[in-house]
Parts: sequence; structure tokens; C-alpha cells
Amino acid sequence: MADKDTLSDAKRRKFLIKVTSVVGVAGAAAACLPFIDSMNPSADVLAKATTEVDLSGIPESGVHIVAWQGKPVFVYHRTQAEIKAMEASNGVLDPESDQQRVKQPEWLVVVGVCTHMGCVPNKSDSGWLCPCHGSEYDDSGRVVRGPAPKNLEVPPYKFVAADKIVIGVA
Repeated sequence: MADKDTLSDAKRRKFLIKVTSVVGVAGAAAACLPFIDSMNPSADVLAKATTEVDLSGIPESGVHIVAWQGKPVFVYHRTQAEIKAMEASNGVLDPESDQQRVKQPEWLVVVGVCTHMGCVPNKSDSGWLCPCHGSEYDDSGRVVRGPAPKNLEVPPYKFVAADKIVIGVA
């Protein structure tokens, strides 16, 4: 009879080890789920992830400024003369062709934050002028005169219709 008791004790011990392990793993997983869920973006962040812009109300030479991820984005309706001038040049300090910066020639979409110190440039006759330190950008958002080291950033965007873009998606 001693052998039966020893055998049942060993089986009981294995069973208890397995049950304890399963309960421990399930408890750890249940404790981690709220922590992992807290790493997901909140609803207000998801709402700012993309911005839809209606282009139909922007006249030629008109600028529409929208907020995207807390930054101003300039949507500029360029004239044919500006398009031809921008296609003929490559920028000065940070060379990049106009075709690389726009998806449709008449529309320039750039983040309106100077790449030098983060000021917001103003539209001028020859492009964009940073009021803080005098950086100048052309009508393609390329830096023409410093101290800004780089061109204005082109955010990811796509045309979802002939007169509508969504900023924040490639």
C-alpha cells in the first residue's frame, strides 16, 4: 500500500505543478494586458494622425494652412508661372527637384516649420520667408538662403479625389 500512496503523491504533485504553472501564466498575461493596451495610441492621437483637405476652395496663389500632428501644413495652389520657374531650378542649399517634392505640379504641400529653429515662415512674393532669422524658401519649399540647413519637410499625403488630399498617409 505504501507504493500506491507514493505513486498517487507523485501524480498529485505533477498535477499541482501543472495547474499552478497554468494559473501563474494566465495571471501574468491578465496583469500585462492593461499595460500593453496603454501603449496603443489614444483616440485623440488617432484623430490627429490624418487630416483631410478640400482643395476646391483654394484659389491660385492661395495658401490654406491646416494642422497635422500639431504642426502647420501649408497647402499652396501654385500658378503656371511658378510651376515653370520651380521646375527649372533645383534649390540652392539642399538641392531637390520640384518633381520630387510635389505629386501634382499645381499643389505644394509642406510642413510650415523652418528647419533652422522651428519658426513658421510667411508667404512672400518669391516663396516663403522665416521672420526669425531670415531663411528663405522658394515656391517649392526648398531653402534658397540660410541659416536653414534643409528644405521644408513634405509630409506624407495622397490625393483621394481631384480636389481632396489626405495628409498623414503615403
